[in-house]
Amino acid sequence: MTDTLAELIEVGADIVARGLAQASGGNLSIRHGEQFYVTGKGTWLNKLEDDHFALMNMEGKQVSGRTASSEWKLHRDIYAKRPDVNAIIHVHPQFSLLLTALGKKIRFITQDHAFYVGSYGQTKYYTNGSDELAETAAAELAHGRHNVVVLGNHGIAAAGATVEEAYRRVLNFEEAAKLTYHALLLGDETTEFPADELEILNHQ
Repeated sequence: MTDTLAELIEVGADIVARGLAQASGGNLSIRHGEQFYVTGKGTWLNKLEDDHFALMNMEGKQVSGRTASSEWKLHRDIYAKRPDVNAIIHVHPQFSLLLTALGKKIRFITQDHAFYVGSYGQTKYYTNGSDELAETAAAELAHGRHNVVVLGNHGIAAAGATVEEAYRRVLNFEEAAKLTYHALLLGDETTEFPADELEILNHQ
């Protein structure tokens, strides 16, 4: 199990160090064949060990490990909608949450924001662990429509083919939110990465 989960354990520590989640806020998962590992209930993301994960099947049955995070349905539903996704990172980044709670669009201003994230979905607030939260978030990511979704007044979920790709999207999305915040403070409400340049990037 160590090789499978090592990246998630490393990313969990970095998430807390960067302030993207506090203590046990947020959860991480990785696909494992027809099943997936997800962080256990109440586990601190910066103190993860191999036995802090639950192994779940796609029917929602726990196969082994400790009790799964209450958000396991979020991960299960995204994997079901996105066969190309092998890792999901759910965190609570402050700038992303603040801007969306205030009804402000997060703008992709730099090349990296546009290329690695490109777009995002959004749901209204639903209770954590609820079917509504899992279903609406997964619908926003279905068919590759988006790779990041903001869960209203709660957090974000980023999906990727690898742990590295999912986490890169988290980092770029929160940086985009920070730059948007500072642009708003300067009175700018329109600046974004040029759409025509993004088309060029996407076809390189």
